[in-house]
Amino acid sequence: MRRASDEQNVGVAGLRKAGYHHGNLKEALVSAARVLILEKGPHGFSLIEAARLANVSPAAPYRHFKDKDALLAEVARRGYEKFSNQLEAAWNDVAPDRLTALKRLGHAYLEFALTQKAYYAAMFQAGVSNLDNPSLKDSVDCAHGTLSTIISEIKAKDSAGRSIPAEAILFHIWSLAHGAATLRQAGGIPALSQHQMLDLGVELYLKGLKMLD
Repeated sequence: MRRASDEQNVGVAGLRKAGYHHGNLKEALVSAARVLILEKGPHGFSLIEAARLANVSPAAPYRHFKDKDALLAEVARRGYEKFSNQLEAAWNDVAPDRLTALKRLGHAYLEFALTQKAYYAAMFQAGVSNLDNPSLKDSVDCAHGTLSTIISEIKAKDSAGRSIPAEAILFHIWSLAHGAATLRQAGGIPALSQHQMLDLGVELYLKGLKMLD
């Protein structure tokens, strides 16, 4: 079952009508940033525009964010948390075999990219550094920790009996999912086939590594 889209989760029209009414300022600004990322991309708006959409003064965002990068970092932080949870849930779901498990991992990545577009853009397109942002770094480390746990369960050897680095296998499947998501967003893949194409790519890749008969 497909998840609700990011546009539905943000509620673009609703936010534009409602604005901010003495509620949680930080939440209102994050929601505004997500809307603006969807409309203009992570580099296409200013902190003042986020304040305007949240219906607060231009100075209000500085109570929580020193600049636009700090706001984008908060969106990215939340994205990494969701990303980690979705990957973990996909991998821990009952899978009858390794192929199915790895396909589910690829699907989780693809679904996140396609349904959480604002978070995905803040994470992978905004270019925000986590070096000076401990909370973002913690979320990135958490996601990497989830991947490390998954990696430790992947065992494979090539035709000569040599061990294949699990990190390489996961990276290549991640790349397949990222490529499918990028092509889909660019209109290069029909809407109903990106998951099928990802499945085929994963299967061919694993067969090439002799992980499948």
